[in-house]
Amino acid sequence: MRLLVFGASGKTGHELVRQAIEHGHTVTAFVRTPGKLTIAGPSVRVLAGNVADSAAVAGAIPGHDAVVSALGVSTPLKHDADVIAGVQHIIAAMEEHRVRRLIYVSFIGVRESRAAVGFVLRYIAPIPLRQEIADHEVKESLIRSSRLDWTIVRPPKLTDGPRTVCYRSGNDISTWKPVPVLSRSDVAHFVLQELVEPRYVGHTPRLLQ
Repeated sequence: MRLLVFGASGKTGHELVRQAIEHGHTVTAFVRTPGKLTIAGPSVRVLAGNVADSAAVAGAIPGHDAVVSALGVSTPLKHDADVIAGVQHIIAAMEEHRVRRLIYVSFIGVRESRAAVGFVLRYIAPIPLRQEIADHEVKESLIRSSRLDWTIVRPPKLTDGPRTVCYRSGNDISTWKPVPVLSRSDVAHFVLQELVEPRYVGHTPRLLQ
């Protein structure tokens, strides 16, 4: 499969690229700063660009079978208009070039799924994370209004732990752990499995241990 990964230089993006290569896919890594991507090889093409640049995004889309967004905010806890614009550009370019499959990594703390988690993520975390959560909700709304074959993945707090494959996925699963966590490696595993064996097209699966 020919994958285009936005946000490939971030921690989750790195893991997506690494596991995609491991599974024999070819990857285009769209990054703002190429030097931050430490993965190289014949199966990886690095494309420098800013998602806020609609022309750069439009030029990246053709020739791919699927797109994965692991875009993060440039400044933690802050609103990031560029990333919201970037998701708009991704959707528009995918629709124009008829690349239909999109997976977007969101967060279980958005309002629609917040009741599925314990006290901390339900009541406390939304205060400092309010801007990031609000941005996720806007981006989710844009994706859900598109004509794409989308999946919005909602993991909890991410860690740098190993891939365990000991996680649950589903539209209605829940946990009472105060601060549920999941490794980025397990998130990447789920995303790549969903690309190969789609089960959640048009859905917003949660990921929990």
